[in-house]
Amino acid sequence: MSDQTDNDILLSVRDLVVEFPTRHALLRAIDGVSFDVRRGEVLGLVGESGAGKSITGAAIIGLLEPPGRIAGGTVTLDGQRIDGLPLDEMRKVRGKKIAMIFQDPLTSLNPLYSIGRQLVETIQTHMDMSESEARARAVSLLEDVGIPAASERLDAFPHEFSGGMRQRVVIALALAAEPELIIADEPTTALDVSVQAQVIALLKRLCADRGTSVILVTHDMGVIAETANRVAVMYSGRIAEIGPVADVVHEPHHPYTVGLMGAIPDLDTEGDRLAQIQGAMPRLDRLPEGCAFNPRCPRRFEPCATKRPELMPVGASLASCFLHDPAYADLLPREAAE
Repeated sequence: MSDQTDNDILLSVRDLVVEFPTRHALLRAIDGVSFDVRRGEVLGLVGESGAGKSITGAAIIGLLEPPGRIAGGTVTLDGQRIDGLPLDEMRKVRGKKIAMIFQDPLTSLNPLYSIGRQLVETIQTHMDMSESEARARAVSLLEDVGIPAASERLDAFPHEFSGGMRQRVVIALALAAEPELIIADEPTTALDVSVQAQVIALLKRLCADRGTSVILVTHDMGVIAETANRVAVMYSGRIAEIGPVADVVHEPHHPYTVGLMGAIPDLDTEGDRLAQIQGAMPRLDRLPEGCAFNPRCPRRFEPCATKRPELMPVGASLASCFLHDPAYADLLPREAAE
């Protein structure tokens, strides 16, 4: 998928399929997703609600809500295949090699236990440390994520922290066992803008200082542009486009990505209405034939309604769109060909 060497790749996802059996149908929420994450890289997963971003993250870390299941493909972390691991084996991987930051910090924090107790227990579960050593590491982690007077706040409870500070504590918990990969699922959505900026800056600094890789799941292209090295744009359980963040933001190649970029306000332009993508993402039980985006696409042409495009190279990116398939060059609408 890129010119990186095997040693550069920390996580490799290949042809991932996630299904949810229901009484009436078998719903395919993720349909053949493939990507790599390099060591020390921030990969953004972006798209509308229902695109499959959070389910992809949950599948990687083995936290799919039943009856969801991985029905195909592979997930390899640092050379070890982790999809389908027995529960006990996956628990050893989770926390030690891979950790998750959830949108709502209260999801990750037990309101009955002090912050210090939760950090110490997490550290001792994955690292050979005495309680005093673990407490010292807990204080150090809280200092790293910007908690003031960390040693004094260690025995405070979650409700005694603000939302932004709770999210910092959750990041400290995620870092407790020095994982190689962190999946951050909408980590700034519940925070106000100034706190969002602080948390984003913190994640970037931690990646730079520790060499930790991050999958950043969000619907906010501004956060992606500020934070990620590369970005994968998802639509209806598939990757529509993936590439370096600057290329995808400034020169998108998939019509859906073009629509997302057009919906971002431009502070340099006055009076223009924001671009709008007509229609809505299809339900999983009513996916159209061919390209899932074709009913909403302003540039659809002959193959889009009947054939499903695969990712194909366009510059430094990959885009799942027949506009870039040489086999259909003669069928391109005139304005698309120019």
